[in-house]
Order: sequence, then C-alpha cells, then structure tokens
Amino acid sequence: MFIFFAIVLTIYTLANIYIYIKGLRALDGHLSAPVYTIIFLSLASLFIAGKILERSSNSVMVDILNVAGGFWLAFMLYATLLLLLSDMVILIIKLSGSLPAEKVALIRYRAFIRVTGLAVIIITGGFINSVIPATTRYTVKAGGDNGGEKSYKIVAVSDIHMGTVVRRRSLRKLSSMIKKENPDIIFFLGDIVDGEINPVLRDDLLTSLSLPEGAHTLMITGNHEYIGGISRTTSYIEDKGYRILNDEVMVLENGIQVVGRRDRDSFRFSGEERKSLDELLAETDPSRTVIVLDHQPPLKGSRPGGDFDLMLSGHTHRGQMWPLEHIVKRIYDSSDLLISSFASSAP
Repeated sequence: MFIFFAIVLTIYTLANIYIYIKGLRALDGHLSAPVYTIIFLSLASLFIAGKILERSSNSVMVDILNVAGGFWLAFMLYATLLLLLSDMVILIIKLSGSLPAEKVALIRYRAFIRVTGLAVIIITGGFINSVIPATTRYTVKAGGDNGGEKSYKIVAVSDIHMGTVVRRRSLRKLSSMIKKENPDIIFFLGDIVDGEINPVLRDDLLTSLSLPEGAHTLMITGNHEYIGGISRTTSYIEDKGYRILNDEVMVLENGIQVVGRRDRDSFRFSGEERKSLDELLAETDPSRTVIVLDHQPPLKGSRPGGDFDLMLSGHTHRGQMWPLEHIVKRIYDSSDLLISSFASSAP
C-alpha cells in the first residue's frame, strides 16, 4: 500500500510541478507570480485536501472539495498531455529557425491559454457524458442447464461509487433504468461505495436505490469497499437488506449457480487471501449454468481455471478518460462485452 500511494503521489506531484512551471513562464508579464502561485497551489491541493478531510469530517464542504479535486485531476491529465504536445511543436519550430526569439514568449502564452481552454472543453464534455448513462444489451447463450427456462434477463451494474459525487439524484436515475429493464436477476459488481463511507452515511444514500420486486439481487465487493474499511461498508450494505457474496456460491431458485468472488485487493488492504476460482468452482455442478462475478477482470495473459459459462466484471471504467483505455486494454484481458473468453462451455 505504501508503494502504491508513493507512486500515485509522485506522479501527481510531478505533473503539477510541470504544469506550474509552464504556466509561470507563459504568464510572465500577464499575471504576477505570487498571484499565480496562490491560485495554482489552491487548485492543486483540492483533491488531497478533500481526501484527507473526508476521513474525519462529513460535510457538504468536503463534498465540494472532492468534486472540485476530481475535476482538477482530469484537468491535470489533459493539460499535461496538451502542454507536452505544444512543447514538441514549439521545439520543432525553433529548431527549424522559423521562430524569431522575440516571439517565443508570445507563443508560449498563447499555447498555455489555448491548452487551458481546450482541457476545460474536454472535461466539460466528459462530465456531460458521465451524467447521461447508457444501457448496452447483449444476448448470451449459456452452455449449462438453467432449470428448463428459455431465457432470463440479467442487469449487471458496476462501479456506482456512491459518495461525494454520486448522490441521491444519480441513484434515482439508476433505479429508473433498472426498473425499465424489468430484470429477473440484478448483479452489482463491486465499488458500490466510493471509498470513505461517511458521505454515504450522512444521507443514507443506499435508501435512494429502489429495485424491482421479485428480482434476485446479489452484490460483490470491489477494491473501493476496502479503501474505506470493509467491515463498516459491508455492514451498512447488508443492513439495507442486500446480499453480498464473499468468496461463496449461491444457487438461485431457477437453478443458476452464482460464484461471487472477494475482490483481488482484499489481501493488500486487509491481509485476507481470497479463494482461488478453482476452489469456488469445485462447489458448483458443472452441468448447470455457472456465472462468475469478479470485480476485477483477469490480468492480461492470465487464464482463470475451471468450467463456467459467464464471467461479469467491472473495475476498469474502460480507462474512464482518453487515452487511459489503451493502458487498460494492455493490463486487463477483458472485452467490451464483459464476457470472459475463458469459459470452456458454450459461449
């Protein structure tokens, strides 16, 4: 954990230093250095301040800090990429000898302003996209017997991240989307809570999630359930009547067997080793339909063992922001279908 947070903090610090220096040079003569420094440090500290205060304080102000800090993270990513690109363009022009020395400062200023504006536009578009969730539908033929029924409708939801950003309105929207599908089974694939449980408890957010009656509803843990303290988080969820599968197998009334895995990061956060997939599948009947729920998809090059029909995962957010999806595809062996290609029975 120390190594993980050290790497994250190092990247965060270096990116902010780079943007700060570029802005300081570009805005020289347009904005005083002390004013610029105060503004920049205030923005750059939002995310860290929000995460620190979230552990001890539970207020709307902390929510605002976290939301603003999230926007700053996005700005930091795109500003860094765009500034690097502008640096390369300026360097090429300088090396070509077509850029007079007296115009370098003006070019830097214009590049910084345009980069800032473009980053803001990209972030705004991303935010609008995030508040308009989409439903994707797939038809999957399972190889095992499912009790004689011809078909079931499953709704799979992952990475809600209830907390400072996802509040009641988002959960009511999600509830409406789920009810519209009229599912037989509902799976929540982890990261139901966004780390700290305090913002969830303040407004008892899970009560805003209204699901259709009669549907089997099962949940598994994600890495974010462990970040805020697994005991407090799971206790809260289970107190609301939801069933969390924690390295166990449940057979539904229709005969479908559901394998719910503990999150892969359980050892990193709590020292608890999870069962292997083979151990869990040994508890199932391979002649019947088996669905595996695992928050984090298999890593690239790894092959989960055993015999199952369908694996559903979340975690990756598809990279969440370009170009991170290309990194995700190199790390995780998953597809847009969220369907494992490792099932030894029929696809």
